[in-house]
Amino acid sequence: MDTRKQQLISDIENLLNRYEGIRPTHIDPKLLHFMDETTLLHIIDSLLRQQEKTNETNREWLEQFKKY
Repeated sequence: MDTRKQQLISDIENLLNRYEGIRPTHIDPKLLHFMDETTLLHIIDSLLRQQEKTNETNREWLEQFKKY
């Protein structure tokens, strides 16, 4: 497997392990070997969008506790 794909898989693992207190996720590169770079990039994009949405939801929830 080329280094670009290995880096993308590593990036996916890092995104999945971004939060403390969760068990680390390790992806066996053999599982993703059949995927092309475009597919791996779509996975990364999807994870980033999910995290962005979660962050926005958390901000909205925290806003209710602000004292004005």
